[in-house]
Amino acid sequence: MNGMIILQLILFCLLFTMMVRYAVRGGAVDGLYFYPKAVQEKAIAIGLSDRGTMIRKRKIFMTEFYLVMLGALLLIIGVWNGIHDFKAAYLQALLFLEVMNWYDGIVIDRLWVGHSDFWILPGCEDIPYVQTWRQVLRKRCILTLIWIIGAAIVAGLAVLIF
Repeated sequence: MNGMIILQLILFCLLFTMMVRYAVRGGAVDGLYFYPKAVQEKAIAIGLSDRGTMIRKRKIFMTEFYLVMLGALLLIIGVWNGIHDFKAAYLQALLFLEVMNWYDGIVIDRLWVGHSDFWILPGCEDIPYVQTWRQVLRKRCILTLIWIIGAAIVAGLAVLIF
């Protein structure tokens, strides 16, 4: 793997991190939709937020997140790397999506969320909110399969647009 791809992967993961940080710019409760259902229910029950606000924030953020991350990936593949054939675009899209997938599970979920007081919601300290390694591995393996298809969609868009 060449140095440019490694740099691009690092930048892509940094963008991912900045998007998550943007989601919780007003505090961790702004990202209540990131938490397990039990934490969400308790936070709503004790008045930290309400279901409608949580759902609205999730819809807004996820739309922004997917558009920004897709746009960045398309620009990396089509403009920065100048890829114009489907196979090469597919392989790059798959690499970026899989690195993002595992970065999310390991760096964001286990390290950042698991080791930062920022993510502790007042009144919900007694409910586990960090995924276990088993949960992370299971979710990431499922998403690995999903991104095999997702990479084809990204590659098709990249070839179509650029």
